[in-house]
Amino acid sequence: MDLPEEILAHIFSFLPLQDKCNAFTVCKAWSNIMTHPSSWKDTEVRCESGTSVPERYSALLSLVRNLKLIMSLTDPANRKTALWVLRQAIARGDGRLQGLSICCVGNTPLFYAGQDLQQGLVDILTNGSSLTLLDLKGVPFTLSDSFVRSVAMLCPALQSLYVNNHSLVCGVNAETLRQVLKSCRSLNILGVFQASLSQDVFKDLMLPERPALKKLELRCERSLKYTLPLCDQIWLELKLRHPRLWVELELDHTLPELHVPGVLQPSIPVRCLRLLTWTLLLNEVRIVGQSYATTLEFLELQTTASSELNYVLIALAKQCIKLQEVHCYCVVSQEVITAFITNCPNLYRYTLKTHKEPHPWTCTKLK
Repeated sequence: MDLPEEILAHIFSFLPLQDKCNAFTVCKAWSNIMTHPSSWKDTEVRCESGTSVPERYSALLSLVRNLKLIMSLTDPANRKTALWVLRQAIARGDGRLQGLSICCVGNTPLFYAGQDLQQGLVDILTNGSSLTLLDLKGVPFTLSDSFVRSVAMLCPALQSLYVNNHSLVCGVNAETLRQVLKSCRSLNILGVFQASLSQDVFKDLMLPERPALKKLELRCERSLKYTLPLCDQIWLELKLRHPRLWVELELDHTLPELHVPGVLQPSIPVRCLRLLTWTLLLNEVRIVGQSYATTLEFLELQTTASSELNYVLIALAKQCIKLQEVHCYCVVSQEVITAFITNCPNLYRYTLKTHKEPHPWTCTKLK
């Protein structure tokens, strides 16, 4: 109770909504502090079966600056509650909501289960939006072209947009992405399916009036079969235009093996790489060591154990000395572990096992 109100308000800002509500009932002093705007700056709201948002706290939701909505899709009532929360944060506010992240848990009962959520989000944003960050990576359903175009038009202040969610298919084409770049002129962090990219999109990203592109997250999956591959030259030009750009690549298990080498172009400034293909990956790991030695900091592999894999991983450890994390979800030799610890001075966390363990495997922290 001797802590200043500002410090307590900052501490309370890290609590999810239910714990914020509980803090109201502790004492009068805490109740007063919980009405401080700082207590609501970052707020997580869970909309799951059996949970609800008390009506008396609706006015305080307008104080939220960064909102994370976690909902279960098994019950339509959960989506309805989530939209109600979002409406309080936007419609009753003064345009202060800056960041919105939506994450869905549980099994999606039908492939079109998110249509009401997409339309509801558009309807709410129509009332006015000052969003600078929108993260939809956690939604499992396909995001349509019309939805993404509407969001871009309604949120012109966006600086960060993530639509690289784990949908079965890519629903955003290159022309839609070009419209997003045209509507959101301050956009400098972008997460999309690689199938949404094209040479015209790259040309738009390289226009002199665009701000410096900081980060590009790309999800590579089966849709790449139906698009023209991006040549290394255009990646080189993009890197020259945006020298501080770093790229995160995620290769999904649905990506055909023959398309993997075409994705791993040498001029991509890859800092984070997830090879989740469950293929042998021997040649791919060799390419990684040769092409991304000066940039790679995070590596995740889902592959098959072999003596050849041990050999190429040891070679990679000697090449990619900037690695901070490496996670390989198959058994490796002790020599592999020693090679990463010895050659990568910045390594602070890894998942490298010499024998199988029960799922989930635990990682080892060095620092």
